[in-house]
Amino acid sequence: MGEIKIGRIVLGVAQTNCYFLYREGSADCIVIDPADQGGNIYKALTKNGFEVKAILLTHGHFDHIWGVRELKEQTGAKLYALEEERGLLQDARKNVSAQTGRPCTLEADEYLKDGQELQLAQMDLRVIATPGHTAGSCCFYFPEAAFLVSGDTLFQESVGRTDLPTGSMSQLVRSIREKLFLLPEETKVYPGHGDSTTIATEKKYNPFCQ
Repeated sequence: MGEIKIGRIVLGVAQTNCYFLYREGSADCIVIDPADQGGNIYKALTKNGFEVKAILLTHGHFDHIWGVRELKEQTGAKLYALEEERGLLQDARKNVSAQTGRPCTLEADEYLKDGQELQLAQMDLRVIATPGHTAGSCCFYFPEAAFLVSGDTLFQESVGRTDLPTGSMSQLVRSIREKLFLLPEETKVYPGHGDSTTIATEKKYNPFCQ
């Protein structure tokens, strides 16, 4: 089988990173955090020969979920999110979509648990619950490729904000130190905003987690 590859599309008012992962030589892909413009994501991926088999959410804030409904309608793909994020997904005020003028609520097809392992689009991944940015924030770890899609938990030399509903800075720092920093140091980190980094770099330079 071919290597696991990752691509990025930057979308929306918050310049959110929407990722798609696929195995080289296969048309099947996973989309993580469809951000905005689900129809445009579908068109771009279809134009390049991809078929969306699953949609994953790292958390339920407006800038990560607005594209879900349209992408689901056009692909038939199932939506996955952490169980603890159910309440935020179902409340337009908690996920901040109401305050931004485009109320959005969602129901996942499958709610996930911490440590759960999945095989989607011929790729194995592990769910890592990382409460802090929101109560139900999580990251997706692809051990074969040494990729971590970290959502708004861990950024390049920074962390996600915790002043929105269900956020907690103490929880966020614990999630990073006690879970993400246990991953192999060569793990490449793909955050919800900004550029990629590595676990080694963040352990050494991230001022929030020293």
